[in-house]
Amino acid sequence: MAYVGTPIDTTNQFQSLVGKRFSGNASTTAFTLDVAPSSTLDIEVFVENVRQDPNSAYSLSGTTLTFAAAPPSGTNNIYVVHQAKAVGTISPAAGTVNADSFDNTVISGHTALATKPADTDEFLVSDAGTIKRVDYSLVKDGITMADQWRLTSSFTGNADPITSNLAQASADGGGGIGSSMSVSSGVFTFPSTGIYLILAHFSFFRNQNDRLIQGHIQAITDGSTSGEAGTSYAFTVHGLGDSVYTSTDTQFLFDVTSTSTHKVRFGVFMQDSSTTTIGDANSHKTGFTFIRLGDT
Repeated sequence: MAYVGTPIDTTNQFQSLVGKRFSGNASTTAFTLDVAPSSTLDIEVFVENVRQDPNSAYSLSGTTLTFAAAPPSGTNNIYVVHQAKAVGTISPAAGTVNADSFDNTVISGHTALATKPADTDEFLVSDAGTIKRVDYSLVKDGITMADQWRLTSSFTGNADPITSNLAQASADGGGGIGSSMSVSSGVFTFPSTGIYLILAHFSFFRNQNDRLIQGHIQAITDGSTSGEAGTSYAFTVHGLGDSVYTSTDTQFLFDVTSTSTHKVRFGVFMQDSSTTTIGDANSHKTGFTFIRLGDT
């Protein structure tokens, strides 16, 4: 049958209003409701089927209904109907809340985070159309680890590898980011898996000719066997009677898939065993830099 007017809403389910009955005893004036009305006008109160004046016959304090005079005795002769207070909540069906349902203040109306998020702070992301939560530690960009070590004293001759006098660079404000490398007998262990940029700088001096000087990055992927991952070359030419200085650099991107098997060490080789590798605790003359660029 056709009708004129706004179509009936058959989608939403309306909540039932509530009521409550009491039995008067001609002395009690206070009765407890199940729901606290906002005002006396939000309820209809009947005594012996006679509606009571909301402006004078009763008052409200929370869920307590207090009559100006005690209702007469009777069984269920008092009843209250909540005419403006609905009980319960309406839960939207799954998939019915969309962008149009939200005001801009759903974000801007909340307290702003004034510092960098903690690793365990969570964000909402759309994963191929599915809303998921993700920790900040998984989405943050930037370098999270940088560490620098240096040779603290000089030595003469070959070293395969350099096993001693290695320390973190700390003089003149030296620092780093995140967890540090560790070293034992010249073998460096990484604090976590990841892709690392390894930079090696070597400085030498000799007071005679040395036609071949090498600096090495030696990568270990099985816990013990090293491979020549990076090699740089230098030489010295003596002609003025003084010591001759030279330096060389090499670098390597190391995919550290395991901190127990993937390690690195550094070595030097020279044709003339009297060539000196320069070390200094207060200056980066021979040293090694480790920067974690991202996940493996």
